[in-house]
Amino acid sequence: MNRAAQHENEDEPILREIEFVPTDQPLREDVRRLGALVGEVIAEQEGQAFFEHVERVRRCAIRRRESLEPMAALEAELGQMGLDGAEAMVRAFATWFGAVNLAERVHRIRRRRDYQKAGAAPQPGGLQAVIAALREDGVRREDLQALLARMWVEPVFTAHPTEAVRRALLEKEQDIVRWLVADLDRARTPQERRTDLERMRMALTSGWQTAESAPERPTVADELEHVGFYLGEVLFRVLPVFYEVLEDAVAQAYGQSISPPELLGFGSWVGGDMDGNPNVGADTIRTALETHRRLVIEAYRRDLRALARTLSQSTQRATIDPAVQERIAAYEALLPRAAARIRARQRDMPYRTLLRLMHSRLLATDAGRQEAYPDADTFVADLELIDASLQAHGGKHAGGFALRRTLRRARSFGFHLARLDLRQDARVHDAALAELTGDRDWAQRDPATRAQQLSERLADARSPVGGGATSGNVLSVFRALSQARARYGAAALGPYIVSMSRSAADALGVLALARAGGFVDAEGRVPLDVAPLFETVDDLEHAAQVVRALFADPHYREHLSARGDRQFVMLGYSDSAKDGGLMASRWALQRTQIALGELASEAGIRILFFHGRGGSVSRGGGKTERAVIAAPRGSVDGFLRVTEQGEVIHRKYGIRALALRTLEQTAGAVLRASLRPRPPEPREVAWRERMGAMTRSARAAYRALVHEDADFVEYFRAATPIDVIERLKLGSRPARRAAGGQSGIESLRAIPWVFAWSQNRAGLTGWYGVGTALSEAIAAHGVEAMAEMGRDWPFFATLLDDVEMVLAKSDLAVFERYSRLAGDAHARWFPRIQAEFERTVDSVLAIKGADTLLSGDRRLALSIRLRNPYVDPISVLQVDLLRRWREAGRPEDALFHALVATVNGIAAGVQNTG
Repeated sequence: MNRAAQHENEDEPILREIEFVPTDQPLREDVRRLGALVGEVIAEQEGQAFFEHVERVRRCAIRRRESLEPMAALEAELGQMGLDGAEAMVRAFATWFGAVNLAERVHRIRRRRDYQKAGAAPQPGGLQAVIAALREDGVRREDLQALLARMWVEPVFTAHPTEAVRRALLEKEQDIVRWLVADLDRARTPQERRTDLERMRMALTSGWQTAESAPERPTVADELEHVGFYLGEVLFRVLPVFYEVLEDAVAQAYGQSISPPELLGFGSWVGGDMDGNPNVGADTIRTALETHRRLVIEAYRRDLRALARTLSQSTQRATIDPAVQERIAAYEALLPRAAARIRARQRDMPYRTLLRLMHSRLLATDAGRQEAYPDADTFVADLELIDASLQAHGGKHAGGFALRRTLRRARSFGFHLARLDLRQDARVHDAALAELTGDRDWAQRDPATRAQQLSERLADARSPVGGGATSGNVLSVFRALSQARARYGAAALGPYIVSMSRSAADALGVLALARAGGFVDAEGRVPLDVAPLFETVDDLEHAAQVVRALFADPHYREHLSARGDRQFVMLGYSDSAKDGGLMASRWALQRTQIALGELASEAGIRILFFHGRGGSVSRGGGKTERAVIAAPRGSVDGFLRVTEQGEVIHRKYGIRALALRTLEQTAGAVLRASLRPRPPEPREVAWRERMGAMTRSARAAYRALVHEDADFVEYFRAATPIDVIERLKLGSRPARRAAGGQSGIESLRAIPWVFAWSQNRAGLTGWYGVGTALSEAIAAHGVEAMAEMGRDWPFFATLLDDVEMVLAKSDLAVFERYSRLAGDAHARWFPRIQAEFERTVDSVLAIKGADTLLSGDRRLALSIRLRNPYVDPISVLQVDLLRRWREAGRPEDALFHALVATVNGIAAGVQNTG
């Protein structure tokens, strides 16, 4: 028996125990096929003896998960492995995770195609299903069209580093996906399938020989390249398809199509997120904007070259609008050298000639030469000119389809590709204002006093009286923004986000600093949306008070008038959960949106909520469409702006078909929440009161553990691999907000905080305190009343589902091994954490009326069950390596590199890491 067949047979214990429904049988086949390939690669690269050891460990892990052997048996099988063997063992299991991940992504594409081929019920959550349901629910076509005219959906990509895998490996994954997708219909010939198999073997083998992470910390330029891949290679291609799907869905539901306006855009924080990152400032802002322009112009050039090959119409056979010939003549005069390169024998092809001249003008735009396009609108006008001629002269099916795709991209991406957001901590602004005003005590002054002084400064635009290093850096940013707006246009810049906003002075300070930096328009106004970011639970609870004070300031109100009477407000999911726990965070976010919505109605200002979500549940992760539906009534209103971070970007946007599905689900949820929001629910008054009491209880329990006992910090640092995570070269930003050697939880950023608890398999950040609150509520109100609340209130139902998912991914038996690394502290803290975990599980199951976690989500349960037996060996190895590394003094040597491999491996298996 060859090694591939042997490995495939050894997969049977776990695959045989899992019940695959008929529609998931192809997933099982893909898992087996890729698993067999992984086995062959391991045996070839590491030798037969090592392969057999991997197999013994794998079988032991499966038996442990099937309750046939204790964890101690797995620990004994791994023993005290040498560093090379331990790292290779981790990589073996991580490679298997990668195979499962790929198989699942391909299966999502397969399911989408199956729905489309069936032609019966559309796939739930897609635009066809949503719009058909809206039509059945009485939504008129005119109402839909009116919403689409003001609707805006904008995913914003950040550089927050929980994607631990380098781009070279991600590209190999895409190759494997492409070859698997090619055989979705099992229509490949035997020779073609053998070729595909060899190509997949090549990708897996070269991936095995490639380090998972780069030896150096990535620069901002590296992060720009990484995010630019998704924007320029995936979403640029997918965007026109999204609009075509939307048009078809409307036509099928209403019998008449519409041409939807641009309602989808993209943003980025890479190069503009200065908060706590000394590597980001005026220079990276310029670099990011220039990179965006270069990427999008290169993408347009590819499109124009393809269009020039397609639009070969000759004047002898087709009529061409005179306006096209006039534009050619104008461009020949503008670009004489480019015109001279066009061969005489192609002069009877006007479209091709104009497209090649447009291509040359794009090159001039990229180089900043005099003959450049003045703006993207002029480029769009050229495309519209060709489109109008095609439509008028029988060219609709002779290239019009491809032309309209490029036109849709040009209208959406412009010359900016994605809007660059700016973000800075309010405390940095205060330090700059202290220098500029000559007031050393500026930051300590009462917020109302600072707001009044800033308002007065805005009124008379007084010049700074001082300066220093901080103010110099801050003002250089606003000077860069002024230059950027002139060069790239207003569409290139997103809002300016003020982290740790706590008073009206924090937003007014941005306007004062912008004026001091010369960032004003022709009317002397600051052409920038200012978005306060409310991050902690207390800050969220005081958000309405802060925004009300802003609206009351006449100078800020004048600023809002110039911005179309709109106010961006960013909601922080990460730090609020780190501050008060998941339940307190979610409820504070819900209440803040309700309070700000009421304030917006009073003030006549439209508040646009920007959701700062992360990948993990405790940082706002989960299914976006469910979160949108669960949001307070009226808080969506046709608008959704949300961050996409870390490994979530690759999972949701790494493959074109899945990126399209993500965009459909997100837009569909916005349509449903806006056109058919939940009707008023009389019971919600009581539910809110009950939720308030639960939140107080959950927050008290969480803070008592995390924040109110100084000894917990030492336990956290011993029972998690945080000391490894802090040294990982994942991103350009430091792991801590503050310097000075602080080691408390408050100074640690939310991402490494969550990442650490997912690595040790506790998942504590996603459930601690929830069990206490739920059990008390069940005792006070009865399980039936809580079940009704979980069934009929989308907010609470979504919260329960998210907690259930984290519980299902957690493993306290594995976590106990990490906890014992804390020595005597284990006996104090582990029983307390274990009791809360069990309390949470029991409460969630009681409210849901279930016997096991995820009994109502078969696909998610299947996904976790496929991975869990293979995460366990990496966790066992990580505990052993952590002990050895710490005893050795934490050197950055081979031991550390082996630990890094375990971090990457567990992240790949657990997912939703940060």
